[in-house]
Amino acid sequence: MSRITEEQVLDALRHVQDPDRGTDIVGLGMIQGLVVKDGNVGFAIEVDPKRGPKLEPLRKAAEAAVDKLEGVLSVTVVLTAESGSGGKGGGNGAGNGSGAAAGAPAAPSPAQRQAQAPGGATRALVPGVKHIVAVASGKGGVGKSTTATNLTLALAAQGLRVGVLDADIYGPSQPRMMGISGRPNSPDGKTLTPLENYGVKVMSMGFLVAEDTPMIWRGPMVQSALQQMLRDVAWGELDALIVDMPPGTGDAQLTMAQQVPLSGAVIVSTPQDIALLDARKGLNMFRKVDVPVLGIVENMSLYICPSCGHEAHIFGHGGAKREAEKLGMEFLGELPLTIEIRETSDGGQPIVVSHPQSAYAQSYLTIAKRVWEKLSGAGARREAPRIVMQ
Repeated sequence: MSRITEEQVLDALRHVQDPDRGTDIVGLGMIQGLVVKDGNVGFAIEVDPKRGPKLEPLRKAAEAAVDKLEGVLSVTVVLTAESGSGGKGGGNGAGNGSGAAAGAPAAPSPAQRQAQAPGGATRALVPGVKHIVAVASGKGGVGKSTTATNLTLALAAQGLRVGVLDADIYGPSQPRMMGISGRPNSPDGKTLTPLENYGVKVMSMGFLVAEDTPMIWRGPMVQSALQQMLRDVAWGELDALIVDMPPGTGDAQLTMAQQVPLSGAVIVSTPQDIALLDARKGLNMFRKVDVPVLGIVENMSLYICPSCGHEAHIFGHGGAKREAEKLGMEFLGELPLTIEIRETSDGGQPIVVSHPQSAYAQSYLTIAKRVWEKLSGAGARREAPRIVMQ
């Protein structure tokens, strides 16, 4: 198999024309963040936000043009709104990530950020979804995705209609944890049908690219991909959509906090001091953008030996509970570090569905019950918050 190069990709894209401007998208400077790695190609097409909704055919044409090249294994193309005041864009899409700059006008209102439906009525970013909940952590390696997966399944076990969005663009894990493979279909060429297992609808970048493909994307590309996985997926009627957030407080988190009407966030941490410090940063980020923090979960609270049952506090114990009390947050519960939870998650049969009567599954069910109590008591769906740059 021949090795594909960036120049070959750009040559192919020179045959794709902007329908309104009559010139190829390379010459117009619309291609941003091009990455070619081991036959996997990814890039963004930077467009005027006003034209975005009608340029899906252009995105598909660009994707098809590159996909025809010999040596191409996969192609990922996203539309992203151009930054600045209407020029050709920001060179490589390396904007400030928030879409605003010092001295710029205040962020648009939630109504302005939502697409206009016929008749002038606003269309919700995720119509039909009652509550969107972010499961987040300040750092990686604390079991956030495992918690998000089992929390989702525990909500489904209560008879709720639930979906999970894997927002970790750089390290998607929900396909493996939920035991799903394949690619989502698009019946109308505009929206994707989420894949499903255990009665839960799932969407992840892991369905669209190979598992070992590195996603070397800049902030605007990540933002655009997240918006498309929310807006252009046929989620249907859901009681709750759980969002498995990437670790940290970067572009993906700000995109979700600014542009999505989150009902709340669940923070996951270990008892370890350094993890609690990072968890505090994540919690404060949600507070600053007016997203309610539903509570804190302490994962890996203790280690249970599979042979003798001895308990050891490898990362300390009770740190997240004390932190929750200090910050005035609810402590939702704790989960141990056990081989059963790890093996069932890695094997695509999370413990809530594979061992529903186990003490570990019951802990997730208790946390899910409390989360739903807080959501259902929250009343009407929240309006997306604003961030004003000062």
